[in-house]
Amino acid sequence: MLFGICYLLARTDSPSNLLEQVVASVDMIEETDERQNISACVQVLAGLRFEKNLITQLFRGDIMQESVIYQDILQKGEERGKKQEALQLILRLLTRRFGAIDPETEQQTPTLPINQLEDLAEALLDFTSQTDLVNYLANISPSNSGD
Repeated sequence: MLFGICYLLARTDSPSNLLEQVVASVDMIEETDERQNISACVQVLAGLRFEKNLITQLFRGDIMQESVIYQDILQKGEERGKKQEALQLILRLLTRRFGAIDPETEQQTPTLPINQLEDLAEALLDFTSQTDLVNYLANISPSNSGD
């Protein structure tokens, strides 16, 4: 069934009509788990070809949010965002405290996992020079890294 839907979605000249038919077919599936899984799959596949607005008009929004894959993607995105914000703040604080940071040293910080960035944010309060930063980064053990 899913393969047939994929094929049709890739070949149609009338996406809104086809998606309406697919939604109607998916809605007729009696088994809740199966209906939710197929709906989530169809939404992902439809997203490769069609506009988001069309998909969100036709499908219930909460089905995708119930997907464990969606939850995993969301969690990873949140973690990346948190890391990016921490990194930007640390670099701003270091630049404010010491002026321009050595490019080699600055390139090391994005490779740190979030827990080490958080530790660095605290440690930089005690730094008196860029040498303290360089020494701190040199002493971070690779075995302690991990997101």
